[in-house]
Amino acid sequence: MTKKERPTLSLKPKAKPARPAAPAAKAPRAQGDGGQRSAGSDRPRTAGPRPAGQPRGESAPRANTPRPSGEAAQRGFGARTDRENRGEGRSEGRADRDQRSFAPRSDRENRGEGRDDRGQRSFGPRAGGESSRNEGRGEAGQRGFGRREGADFRNDSRSDRGQRDFGRSAGGEGAASGSPWAARKPAARGADAPAPRAQAKPAIRESHHRDLKPRVQTDFQSELKQDSLAFAILGAATAAVQVQQGTALPQALAAVFANNDAIPQARGAIQDIAYRAMRQLALSEILVGLMAPKAPDPMVQALLSVALPLMHPADGSPAPYEAFTVVDQAVTAAGSHPDTARAKNMVNALLRRFLREKEELLDEALQQPEAKYNYPQWWIDSVITAYPKDWEQVLAAGNKAPPLTLRVNTRRTTLVDYLARLAAEGIEATQVGDFAVRLARPVPVHQIPGFDQGDVSVQDAGAQLAAPLLDVQPGMRVLDACAAPGGKTCHILELADVNLTALDADPKRLQRVQENLDRLQLQAKLQPAEAQAEAWWDGQPFDRILADVPCTASGIVRRHPDIRWLRRKSDTRQLATLSSQILDNLWKMLAPNGKLLFVTCSLWPQESEAQAAAFAVRNRATRLDAPGQLLPLGGAGQDHDGLFYALFRKDA
Repeated sequence: MTKKERPTLSLKPKAKPARPAAPAAKAPRAQGDGGQRSAGSDRPRTAGPRPAGQPRGESAPRANTPRPSGEAAQRGFGARTDRENRGEGRSEGRADRDQRSFAPRSDRENRGEGRDDRGQRSFGPRAGGESSRNEGRGEAGQRGFGRREGADFRNDSRSDRGQRDFGRSAGGEGAASGSPWAARKPAARGADAPAPRAQAKPAIRESHHRDLKPRVQTDFQSELKQDSLAFAILGAATAAVQVQQGTALPQALAAVFANNDAIPQARGAIQDIAYRAMRQLALSEILVGLMAPKAPDPMVQALLSVALPLMHPADGSPAPYEAFTVVDQAVTAAGSHPDTARAKNMVNALLRRFLREKEELLDEALQQPEAKYNYPQWWIDSVITAYPKDWEQVLAAGNKAPPLTLRVNTRRTTLVDYLARLAAEGIEATQVGDFAVRLARPVPVHQIPGFDQGDVSVQDAGAQLAAPLLDVQPGMRVLDACAAPGGKTCHILELADVNLTALDADPKRLQRVQENLDRLQLQAKLQPAEAQAEAWWDGQPFDRILADVPCTASGIVRRHPDIRWLRRKSDTRQLATLSSQILDNLWKMLAPNGKLLFVTCSLWPQESEAQAAAFAVRNRATRLDAPGQLLPLGGAGQDHDGLFYALFRKDA
């Protein structure tokens, strides 16, 4: 066949011999996927025999047609199936994952209650954790701090759609919505013409979506020497990543200690570094966002968040280690863990860049309130709303390490005698309450004179006000609801010989109450039960009831800095509802002329003053004098936790 005789692909129908027709107007080619024909075109494609030498699967050249551009230019122009022409499939064989619409996850998915499109578990962070008392649970049964493996970093600074507000640098893609994921619109299906594919892209690479991150190996046993800084950094990072997954820091540290069989020296170093990291987690994450080209994996992020506070303490205190020592040991720690070994060079580069550009990076990061105050934005806003005059002092106090305050057991010694004993031991201390002694420098509890013998206990000065407010008398029947770990229980028994029942929903936590009772040589009845139930009650009324109800524990954040990252704003309402149920139930168990002391370690009025006022109205309770809200402002006279007290009497 000669060159002239070679058939060509004609886009015009041949004219019929009997009835010549006017040539049809050329239809423009649609600019959609693969160069599809425009909607409404009824001209069939015609093709002759495949020319010699042309590979199978390639179309013959088209006559008198413009050369396709863009994506169409790179694709074969063979006949497309009906499904493809409707825009329902892709001919390249891409994975389904590439076509998924990365729309914001619903609240239910972000709570980890649902499953994603692929049937896998949605690893939304489980909010919540044990406060100092492990009391109360957040939404969907949270606040138990159960470990959720494979979860993304946990945070409490989520916007309405549950996304973190400060994970990346300011002004980044997706910042306007408060979510790192830009919504993609699914392609519309039409009978004649498909809608163009959405062009929106996620702000960060799809490989960093929470459902696609690898499982963090928190149970990995390192071969590093336990007396090295690298071992302590790796242990603290392992605890920090568990906090980001929803575990309370004390439980995360206990797991790290047990898994590595850590020696006492290593335990102290790991705990100190981990608590430092929690107090400036927001600043560290924003710094990493400014320096890293993409979001690091969870364990790498945790390692950097642990190392940066050692190089720049946010409270202005001296750095505990030389900066280059921290860099060297952090790189060593990264190389010893399978989740961070491949990122060892990146860890080294980022930390060294921080040393070179420290001032510029800090100036840029501190423009964001989360980094400046090291709290989630919702937390900052709540403190400003509740305490417009003292909000900066309250936030600043929560970022400082708390003092070590002791409660003197007046059954065994007097406060004056104990102060003299401390002076003889060379330990500087001052009196800060009727039973309270504050040490100038913290020491391990077992090195405190008389601690093991029961002469003193560790208890915040503000918490020591509870037992005296109850005004217990010998022989009274007393209930301590939500008693664990037992500090207030033991203080009541130190003041008077009473018949005391210690109630707590967690039988394991009651073991701590028993340990404290044994050390102080005191006795009480331990009752595992929920305070909002009454099946456990024998029907005999109590003369005094201490109701230290579940709350967000926002007033003790300086002792438990992980709380700010574990809580959500919605927890306040849910825990306030639970607390009101507990108070109403306990009121029925109070004898006429008896007293009920309502205590909470929260800063939020919804859980404190508003709760007390509503309770008094519902139950027609007489409110007596009590301190009310104690703010943690720091200073000599106010260096205590944020607590709230309301005392009620049940009139006969």
